[in-house]
Amino acid sequence: MKLALETNRLALESQIVIWTRLAQIARGQGTPAESALMVTEKIAAFAEATATVATGGSAHKVVKGYRKRVRANVRRLRR
Repeated sequence: MKLALETNRLALESQIVIWTRLAQIARGQGTPAESALMVTEKIAAFAEATATVATGGSAHKVVKGYRKRVRANVRRLRR
């Protein structure tokens, strides 16, 4: 049950990040640096998740790692 709740929170927070980035781009406020950061963050998050699973980590730990990164994006983008 806890994993399902955390996964739903991740989905909601991810949608906030996507909406915020799209809104910034639509207003002409998107920057190449933000786009590059978005791509590098995704690669780093995937590598971290892969390492977690490869070393016997749980799905809950993977979701927790993704949520940490997504929450940081929400805070940064809302400034």
